[in-house]
Amino acid sequence: MYQVRLLPNNITFTASPQQTVLQAALNAGIAFPNRCQVGACAMCMCRKQHGQISYELEPMLTPQEQAQGWIFACLARVESDLVLSLD
Repeated sequence: MYQVRLLPNNITFTASPQQTVLQAALNAGIAFPNRCQVGACAMCMCRKQHGQISYELEPMLTPQEQAQGWIFACLARVESDLVLSLD
């Protein structure tokens, strides 16, 4: 299990490598922005500040978005402790 911290409110929850960031947040009762849960709507996009994630299916992110740390929480699987920013 890994610790995930959401900024700016400093909310923490745990996630297993078998869960997406979004699944783990929702299971912990956190109101994480989302709509489609399959990477199509971009509602769950957040910025990775620290940590490692992986994707089973690569999301549609531009090279610039990737360089800026944007991830799709509904597709991202946790591979280490994470710090994410929702703003």
